[in-house]
Amino acid sequence: MKFDTPNFSKPWKIAIEEHFAIEDTMGDSAAYATGKKDAWQKLSSNLGDFTKQRIEQMDATGIDVSILSLNSPAVQGIFDKSRAVQVARRSNDAVASAMAKHSGRFRSFAALPMQDPDEAIKELKRCVKELGFVGALINGYTQIGQEDASYYLDLPKYRPFWAEVEKLNVPVYLHPREPLESQQRAYDGHPWLLGAAWAFGVETATHALRLIGSGLFDEHPKLKVLIGHLGEGLPFSIWRFEHRNLVDPRGLNLKKKASLYFYENFYVTTSGNYRTQALINTILEMGSDHIMYATDYPFESMVETEEWFRAIDISLEDQIKIGRLNALKLFGLETKLSKEVAA
Repeated sequence: MKFDTPNFSKPWKIAIEEHFAIEDTMGDSAAYATGKKDAWQKLSSNLGDFTKQRIEQMDATGIDVSILSLNSPAVQGIFDKSRAVQVARRSNDAVASAMAKHSGRFRSFAALPMQDPDEAIKELKRCVKELGFVGALINGYTQIGQEDASYYLDLPKYRPFWAEVEKLNVPVYLHPREPLESQQRAYDGHPWLLGAAWAFGVETATHALRLIGSGLFDEHPKLKVLIGHLGEGLPFSIWRFEHRNLVDPRGLNLKKKASLYFYENFYVTTSGNYRTQALINTILEMGSDHIMYATDYPFESMVETEEWFRAIDISLEDQIKIGRLNALKLFGLETKLSKEVAA
């Protein structure tokens, strides 16, 4: 499957962060639809839909394939282990059904019950080997056993999980969620700082740096981690993080400079960050090979994303890489999609 130039009148892009919800998780997104009178009605309709408006908007904006993922925090916010396992499985079965009905248009990230690392490994294997999923999306830290608990993915209990991810050779998308209520004191009285406006990015960037600082990528150098929104500010701040830790390491002990793990093990997407200057900075910092197209639908608009991406002043080569080729390579989709088209 070869694309010499993008033809915006026909589907050609692969969108990486495109969300859905099932009945068990739909209510988790209600807090992010308070702006207009009919906002929740529209958002919930789009989250629950696979077949109509989602595909219509994909066709209208030149998206060939959407890689779907469960909304946030969903499974990560279910602190009962057995229920987390059940909801993850129901979600994955639901999206697998949509993939089967619309062959070639959808792929998916697995939702995983990180409350139980053994079950998470089992479910990831099922999704990748049996259902054709391209990896996993994990909504930040996981609550286990009680509401006021946060377990981050750098903890030793998750090392067997990461070993299996590396063995399967699939990426993990680290997606944002709010900090725990007990950890939101800095936001008290300032609700406009919560969610995607600010808190999401701070929380996810901190989680990503914890992964780097834990030595995870020294132990498993082939791991691939995706983060959205043009890297949650890390392309801008990774130099200062590295510089200060070289001056004053405070126990940080890595085999390489911190920035190299970011450049080599991380990929970022354009989801919900349509700022050309920020994209150019990201290209300058980590190169265009590790950046991929995403819309953050339905929390953001496919149309707004497409209008921005069509007009950005970067090289055609970089635009093609970001729009499609990098995703084909990372997810191994080129051969699979070609076979589906031939069939």
